[in-house]
Amino acid sequence: MHRRWGLAPVEARLRGQDGNRRLHARWQRFDARGKRTTVANVAIARELAGWCWTLGVMD
Repeated sequence: MHRRWGLAPVEARLRGQDGNRRLHARWQRFDARGKRTTVANVAIARELAGWCWTLGVMD
């Protein structure tokens, strides 16, 4: 995976890192508030799906 990550365009790598940090921080906020794991997983998955869609339509 690290080898393929190096082959990705810089813009995609930066966007990936930003998205990963954002989703991880969101997960931590859910955990801190005591949300059920399934609720947090669905919320993060929904955001991840939307984020992946934006990558697909990126120029």
